[in-house]
Amino acid sequence: MGAPEVTLREVRDSDLPLFFAYMSDPESVRTAAFTSEDPGDRPAFEAHWARILDSRTVVMRTVLADGKVVGNAGVYGSEGDRQVTYWIDRSHWGRGLATAALRALLEAVPERPLHARAAADNAGSVRVLQKCGFTVTGKDRGFAHARGELTDELLFTLG
Repeated sequence: MGAPEVTLREVRDSDLPLFFAYMSDPESVRTAAFTSEDPGDRPAFEAHWARILDSRTVVMRTVLADGKVVGNAGVYGSEGDRQVTYWIDRSHWGRGLATAALRALLEAVPERPLHARAAADNAGSVRVLQKCGFTVTGKDRGFAHARGELTDELLFTLG
């Protein structure tokens, strides 16, 4: 069995319940660290996604692996500080899907520079960003709601 085909498409309303399940998984949330204050708050999640989907400046896509919804990837932020984000369902970690999704997103969104942030101990996300050409350009330390504590963070840039 070969590597799955990873594609991106527009987000559909039917994707949102899956995203909520993926993004409220306790282990995934702890690994990501810098999440919403309460990832299990469905009304807050829905309001957040309504803002994302209504925004003219956010590029958000659903990630598909062999046609199955496995996560999302996007670009947001103001000019000069555009950030990438991605979230892959934990049951699919370690298969190269985040790397393939981010590469597809970077092809679809040619603007540069792009920035990213990852908890310093999130080895998987750090590796994804590095494989996609991002380099560490700084460090930060901030309060991670998912962990309830100050957490080291790496700052990345893709020129």
